[in-house]
Amino acid sequence: MENIENTSLEIPFFKPFFDESESELIRGALNGEKSTAIFEAKVASYYNAKHAIATNNGTAAKHLALCAMDIKRGDKIICPVNSFVSLPEVIRYFDAEPIFADIDKDDFCLEPAALESVIKANQSKKLKAVFLTHLGGQSAKVDIIKQICQKYELKIIHDSAFGVRYNGALVGGGDEFMGCFGFQHSGLNQIASSGIILTNDDKIAARARLFRSHAMEQKRLDDGSLAYIYDVKYIGQRYGLDALSAAFCLAQFGKNESNIKAHQHIARLYDEKLANVAHISTPVKKRDHIYTQYIIKVDKNRDGFAKELLAQGIGVGLHYVPLHLLSYYRKKYNYRITDFPAALGAYSQVLSLPIYPALSEAEIEHICKVITRIASARV
Repeated sequence: MENIENTSLEIPFFKPFFDESESELIRGALNGEKSTAIFEAKVASYYNAKHAIATNNGTAAKHLALCAMDIKRGDKIICPVNSFVSLPEVIRYFDAEPIFADIDKDDFCLEPAALESVIKANQSKKLKAVFLTHLGGQSAKVDIIKQICQKYELKIIHDSAFGVRYNGALVGGGDEFMGCFGFQHSGLNQIASSGIILTNDDKIAARARLFRSHAMEQKRLDDGSLAYIYDVKYIGQRYGLDALSAAFCLAQFGKNESNIKAHQHIARLYDEKLANVAHISTPVKKRDHIYTQYIIKVDKNRDGFAKELLAQGIGVGLHYVPLHLLSYYRKKYNYRITDFPAALGAYSQVLSLPIYPALSEAEIEHICKVITRIASARV
């Protein structure tokens, strides 16, 4: 293995990997192949879902899902307080209310007891659904949460990366009501992005497809001619996925299973090399885990630790700032910092390390040596 310990190596938090398959599919899109339809069919087949509706990003998929559900002003939707900002954001688009629930301190997913407590406190006809985020590549406690939601007649919308499993079964597809997936590269310089809604509900799928393109309904003349005649009965969106992005994401989706294996291999290396490092806790694996993020805990001065890693050229991330600490939600709903203690405790310690198929073992070795050196200097 190449020794890079003493080099001024820059290791980004994320680095994309692509090969000739992306180029080939993009050329096909340029030549008129229906990349979006092919992408939808591939994802639907992978998940054994009746309908797959592609969008231009994951946030659009979530918003379109709620449009299809006919969410209205004052409706309430529960979501984990440790989620990306897109989750409550799409709820607020309707002037509906995001209701936050606390998380499990180890897997960072929705805690069933906290969920049931929040349901009891907000029980009404306005309470419509639960966004169930599967964070970092490990699923939430799906069976228990499904039992709770069935008890209170609430729909579950899975919020997941591709390939997350629970008891060996993919989450968000199969016989589930709906799943929303985002497929984009981390960071600001994205090559392409897409979102997908999966559902077996014909009405939801039809409404999602309608609202995806300005809610325009094609109206031909009585003789079947002039397909450019259309009507609009609702306010829609422009969320369709373009052919070039679909082609790129289709190629990336074809690598999903091999990418999962690469992530799991990298996670094992991290686990081994960081197992006995002072002040560092490696991820707690409770269930199937595909490690879309590798989230450690730093028990002292997480931000100072992150600064030292960045100074050594190692990119890091944070998943996530709890939603109740963000200015908009804190002020609007009068949250206190201590309202969600498990999420607050995790937030003070969590730090995401680089993990992607292009990360070499030499780079992993370097990252772990730098972490060990920084940690050993702490008292």
